[in-house]
Amino acid sequence: MKIFKDNAEWIDGTIACENGKIHSITPELLTGEDVIDGQGMLVVPGFVDVHIHGLYGVDTMDDDPEALLKMAAKLPTEGTTAFLATTMTADLVDVERVLKRANEIVGKMQLNGGAELLGIHVEGPFVNPDYAGAQPKEFMVIPTRTLLEKWLSYGVIRQMTVAPERVEAELIELLTSYGVTVSVGHTSAGFEVMGDAVASGVTQMTHLANAMTGLHHREIGALGYAMLSDSIFCELIVDGHHLSREMVQLLYKVLGAERILLVTDAMRAKGLADGSYDLGGQQVAVANKKATLPGGVLAGSIISMIDEVRLMRSIISAPIEHLIQMASVNPARQIGVWNRKGSLTVGKDADFLLVDDELTLYATYCRGVRL
Repeated sequence: MKIFKDNAEWIDGTIACENGKIHSITPELLTGEDVIDGQGMLVVPGFVDVHIHGLYGVDTMDDDPEALLKMAAKLPTEGTTAFLATTMTADLVDVERVLKRANEIVGKMQLNGGAELLGIHVEGPFVNPDYAGAQPKEFMVIPTRTLLEKWLSYGVIRQMTVAPERVEAELIELLTSYGVTVSVGHTSAGFEVMGDAVASGVTQMTHLANAMTGLHHREIGALGYAMLSDSIFCELIVDGHHLSREMVQLLYKVLGAERILLVTDAMRAKGLADGSYDLGGQQVAVANKKATLPGGVLAGSIISMIDEVRLMRSIISAPIEHLIQMASVNPARQIGVWNRKGSLTVGKDADFLLVDDELTLYATYCRGVRL
């Protein structure tokens, strides 16, 4: 069994867990009734999905006290061991309801509760209707300090997608002062506005190249800013629909594994059959592994994290170390949980996967519990 220790070296040996933490990683091959033989397997860090709306018929926005726990229970089947439940642009009351429910769960999940809910990614309503994508335009608003302070008081917002042309610099600074990762998306921002936003504290782009200004030879837009930057992190949805293979190859070449976060942006139809589903009160048709609104606009994805990682590998021929960087390391760093997630390090949470050389998933461990 090869273990990717500390994201630095592969060692043959044993990984031991105790009370949800990694107790030891040793070259010794232990035996006993509590030891699982992973001969021929690779042990890698669990995936961290910082942008997921739903799966298996459940959505973050559902008026169901168990919705977030149902999401957590299902995510280990695709190798995700921690996640940010992501909201839709919706009535402010509905968004706040999600924050209240998350407040009751975050930090209090049992060790056998599935993937850990780390907090909430608020995607909208502070975005631009001209770049709405699948976000309902009628609920888009410009934020006030009073509103943001109220939402931040729940202590669960870890990431927020904003259009910086609609959010004042002092409010971006407020969010970052609370440790929130501010990500630009659904935006008309050009190069100059992006520069101002980054100066205010923006560190990330939401589903890069989708729902934002693109490259032009006289104005390289938000996409161009991200590509030219040497520091901003970028979500990518690699599902075969949101980005062409060539675009994925280009972005990987320019950004490198060091600045890419693989996210699913999945909606409730993930894991279910083709058909008609709901996303933020909108009808979504799912067919041929693609989710669209009636006009043909993409409505999130239905890809699993393990499938996305495998697809990324096939497109860019990346070594597994780079895939771990994009699916585990970078997300954990960006949302401030690197001290306990994202690598197989003694003392960190025992979140890891057993896979083979083809990245077939054999087992998922969430804080030491096989799920």
